[in-house]
Amino acid sequence: MNLAGLNKVSDYVWRIEPQGAMRVPAVLYADEALLRDMDDKVAEQLRNVASLPGIVGAAYAMPDAHWGYGFPIGGVAAFDPAEGGVISAGGVGFDISCGVRTLYTGLRKPDIEAVKTRLADHLFKTIPAGLGSTGHLSLSIREMNAMLREGARWAVEQGYGTGADLERTEEHGCMAGAEPGRVSVHAKDRQKHEMGTLGSGNHYLEIQHVSAVYDAAIARAYGLEEGDVVVSLHCGSRGLGHQIGTEFLKAMVLAAPGHGLTLPDRELACAPLDSDLGRDYLGAMRAGINCALANRQILTHLTREAFAEILPEARLDLLYDVSHNTCKEEEHRVDGRPRRLFVHRKGATRAFGPGHPALPRPLRDAGQPVIIGGSMGTGSYILAGSGRDLAFASACHGAGRRMSRNQATRIWQGRAVVDELAGRGILIRSPSLRGVAEEAPGAYKDVAAVVDAAEAAGLARKVVRLEPMVCIKG
Repeated sequence: MNLAGLNKVSDYVWRIEPQGAMRVPAVLYADEALLRDMDDKVAEQLRNVASLPGIVGAAYAMPDAHWGYGFPIGGVAAFDPAEGGVISAGGVGFDISCGVRTLYTGLRKPDIEAVKTRLADHLFKTIPAGLGSTGHLSLSIREMNAMLREGARWAVEQGYGTGADLERTEEHGCMAGAEPGRVSVHAKDRQKHEMGTLGSGNHYLEIQHVSAVYDAAIARAYGLEEGDVVVSLHCGSRGLGHQIGTEFLKAMVLAAPGHGLTLPDRELACAPLDSDLGRDYLGAMRAGINCALANRQILTHLTREAFAEILPEARLDLLYDVSHNTCKEEEHRVDGRPRRLFVHRKGATRAFGPGHPALPRPLRDAGQPVIIGGSMGTGSYILAGSGRDLAFASACHGAGRRMSRNQATRIWQGRAVVDELAGRGILIRSPSLRGVAEEAPGAYKDVAAVVDAAEAAGLARKVVRLEPMVCIKG
């Protein structure tokens, strides 16, 4: 990125002042090296987001930001319906409520090493993964609507987990206001065989060990110490979420002139929050969130079953589940007063600070776990919300791509990546070697630099680093 148009506020905070159609500034959280490595399109997309009606504060980019559809991935923006604020399907993304959940195992690194190959093979056999993968469930329309209305709560009622899981899940496993009737028959049809599946792209199930502790007090509150083994799941709403995004983006483009909206980019198609179309999208998007929460809950059940075959002593309780492609109605203080805003987080994670009432009591004093995923051979992190409410209490969600998937396949071969990681003791299981090449660790930014920048900017606090041992790749 060319830094000429940016004002440096600090080593980790940069601003683009309002110009042209911009209603608010754009703020980027990153150090200079991460900024220079970003595409210029990130700044262009942020300026466009900052020109949307009813935007509050600023348009924000996280340290892992890269060029996306409409909004940059790693983009955050909040809108006030009382000021003509809008909701943008491009500001949520196609994989609605894609997110990460991390499970304890009660095991230590040597426990996994003793059975690692058997465990990797059994998980790969048990967890459906890859493009077009289907699961063991086939939902009727009645079951689909119940799942879209109740999310992980529905999955638990079907026997896929316990009430304790819901306490450790964002929104307690069920996003209020979901309207299955706003989801098309085609979207439901795409999803009916995909529940309990990882999907493709950057989705994964990973066995990890805690390799470093940065904040011992918060780590204790989270129940983690060095050498502990955890399991992290990264996936979303699969075909249903993609179809919701596709259909509503088209509807928003067509309806924009009738709403008096001039779009700086067709990919930023949006609708007023206080409009029939805006409300319809909210209802469908919330159903998509519930689909993702239910999907991760079913995958958790399958993971527990797989572990029980190889390591019956594993307990696999849930640490936390948080999404990073959503629009949520939340209260935030702006200019000293509380306001109800609709916060878009695309490739960004909610990061509520200590004491927030939405957090489960065992975690409330420490702040919300912010789970930052790596890419197969790179570390992942668990952070804690700082409580500073920067960027509407948001943080990064991963390393962030530094090159496209097509570029990655021109540089790496999947078999070579698998072999190189095996040499480092990391076992990869995937139905697609091309998919492995697309997700090669070198295709991503340095996750440690991203996390360090997030902490230095005050977005969140580092708690522990996780190193991969086994990765089931979609």
